[in-house]
Amino acid sequence: MPYFEKEENLDPKTLDLERASKSLREELEAIDYYQERIENAKDEGLKKILAHNRDEEKEHAAMLVEWLRKNDPVFDQKFKEHD
Repeated sequence: MPYFEKEENLDPKTLDLERASKSLREELEAIDYYQERIENAKDEGLKKILAHNRDEEKEHAAMLVEWLRKNDPVFDQKFKEHD
């Protein structure tokens, strides 16, 4: 995965935070893709499968947000301010 700065100069914690935030972005993108497919699918059985898959992606996103909160105190504080 490309970084803006030289990877060898980055702290391992920074690299893990980047992995988590990139994964979160990918999960959110997948949720959008599934939602579009659900709205365009004609078969109700397929819609149910796609909705199930979308909701699993939401669970993954929530897990990543919780990991970020536990590992980034400022991120956690911002969530507390806006709960």
